Amino acid sequence: MSDIPKDDFPTSVELVPATDDDIPEVVRLTNLAYRGSDGDSAEGWSTREKYLTGDRTTEKLLRNDLSVSPHASLLIWRLEGESGIVGSVWLEPQGDGNWYLGSLAVDPARQNGGLGKKLLSLAEDWVRERGGRHINITVINVRETLIGWYERRGYYDMGEREPFPYGDDRFGVPQRDDLCFVKLQKKLV
Repeated sequence: MSDIPKDDFPTSVELVPATDDDIPEVVRLTNLAYRGSDGDSAEGWSTREKYLTGDRTTEKLLRNDLSVSPHASLLIWRLEGESGIVGSVWLEPQGDGNWYLGSLAVDPARQNGGLGKKLLSLAEDWVRERGGRHINITVINVRETLIGWYERRGYYDMGEREPFPYGDDRFGVPQRDDLCFVKLQKKLV
């Protein structure tokens, strides 16, 4: 757990674009945040290992996603005075002021200290500064705690569902046959 008190973060902290050299660390952080322990660290409250197994992403997949989505931004977050990435997020314009937010990840060893809430707020500010009016996200339907976390931050269920891509292990190997994505949205203006 972080020594930084909840909601007491350095004010000069900002999101910056990930460099090619950051990709391996982003992949490691994302897989830890989405799948839990690598054997040495505690599992975070937001891990999905009960629903999906395997890696959430790989360097090859992430580099491919970046190459086919030239307008997307993979942003990283470092705390002032500390080494290493404590968070990352994918932001992509969808047109008409809509943006997609995906792969929000905070180091599981530092969860429950307000870092996720702060990272989400920084991502929303980043989108706002670029003229974004809405942020869209998708969350796996069985992640009720995570859906509730987003709803407490102003996101609402759009009533739309997207099918889970069974047979495409890009998101991991499903452990259930009832998965789908819940579409959530937040109005920024």
